[in-house]
Amino acid sequence: MGAQHDSSVTAELTHRLYIDGAWVDSHGAETLDIVNPATESVIARVPVATRSDVNGAIRAARLAFNQGPWPGMTPTARAKVLCRMADALERRTDELVEMNIAEAGSVRAFARTRHVADPIKQFRHLAEHVMPAFSWEYPLPPVAGTTLAQGEVRREPWGVAALVSAYNFPLLLNLCKVGPALAAGCTAVLKPAPATPLEAFLIAEVADEAGLPPGVLNVVTGGIDAGIELTTNRHVDIVSFTGSDDVGRAVYQQAAGSLKKVVLELGGKSATILCDDADIDRALPFIVGGIVTQAGQGCALLTRTLVHPSRRDELVDKVVDALAKVVVGDPAQPGTTMGPLISAAQRDKVESLIGTGLAEGAKIAFGGGRPAGLGRGFFVEPTLFVDVDNSMEIARREFFGPVGAVITVSDDEEAIRVANDSPYGLSGAVWAKDPVRANAIARRLRTGHVSINGAGSNPHMPFGGYKQSGLGREWGAYGLDEYLQLKSVTWRVT
Repeated sequence: MGAQHDSSVTAELTHRLYIDGAWVDSHGAETLDIVNPATESVIARVPVATRSDVNGAIRAARLAFNQGPWPGMTPTARAKVLCRMADALERRTDELVEMNIAEAGSVRAFARTRHVADPIKQFRHLAEHVMPAFSWEYPLPPVAGTTLAQGEVRREPWGVAALVSAYNFPLLLNLCKVGPALAAGCTAVLKPAPATPLEAFLIAEVADEAGLPPGVLNVVTGGIDAGIELTTNRHVDIVSFTGSDDVGRAVYQQAAGSLKKVVLELGGKSATILCDDADIDRALPFIVGGIVTQAGQGCALLTRTLVHPSRRDELVDKVVDALAKVVVGDPAQPGTTMGPLISAAQRDKVESLIGTGLAEGAKIAFGGGRPAGLGRGFFVEPTLFVDVDNSMEIARREFFGPVGAVITVSDDEEAIRVANDSPYGLSGAVWAKDPVRANAIARRLRTGHVSINGAGSNPHMPFGGYKQSGLGREWGAYGLDEYLQLKSVTWRVT
């Protein structure tokens, strides 16, 4: 079914590119319709930036870095601008919530909290807490009994940053790149995902309102050509990309030509380990959440559940009962608890992988099809596979859809082996009555984050993964450090 055109959207563009502190037209005539994934209605029309447009944004960022005030401002002065941006974002919370529901398909309660409120809080936390406590420089003391020089080590901004984000959490992913890049003193070109550019344009509006100098933040749209310009242009110094591991590899290769610094936050196939003494009732909301949160479109979602055979039937029965209560539909409507996938193409991919699972011999305990009564929108039922072996493709490939898999393991050793037997290593969880046992398991998991008995995240913690889940870290001081070079300055003492 093709996209339906919303009567509120005319043939005119609803947005323009933001380059060098101004809203400008693209050099090309191509435009992109932004489609509400729940209704298939066109909600906005944006320009598709040409490589010439992207090059202009890079030149503006380069000039702003080389000649502008931003890199030379004190961290305190930069933090004040970021706080003004946070203030402006908070004032536009309601607008951001509606925008997120419409372009990303998020259910209302989740849009208000995880999609909007939490990223703004994290952005403010960076400016108000991380930057003041950060070690921007520290001394190199003299070495006793030698004539070696003393001096200091300084952290200085890396340069021009190309920031390329994904569609599933638009505001969060954009802010967790824009925030540390600007905090470090870098200048940036932000390219949001083609399907969800609207919240990025709002960030540009907020930056303008907060008094960010021209060229420090530029926002362009576009697809492969725009991305290649960002990853290969010699005036870009660092690339931060969030997306699939396949595209991440291409970004890495493209950036290698000029040896750019690369930060990659990629996919995941994360595992929950339920020990034989685990409280399944407490774990249940987290297991179900790994399937239905953002319709399963989350890189760190826990999509494999490893359980002892003695607890397997109890777990499956409870997950099936919970999934039966999930209300799939238009996320703008009250009572909806799971929205759509982002596009027809993504729905096709998920449905193809569900077919692969059946062909491999796994069984579906719940779901597996399209919800009844939803003629429009890119919906798939929340789905639970059982009788899954970890060697199956459905246990190794990222669905990026509302599909979970239950795998039985005989003991803690097998659970650790199966959890680690994955090309990814982004997240993980352990549930056990004994916290010492849980911690011992967590220490052996090859993954960037492990939650024990339902513990959440922390704005100070680094976020990122092992293996094909990426390179580098985001969030907190660790994310800020990615955008900083180290410089040693020494002087003679005699």
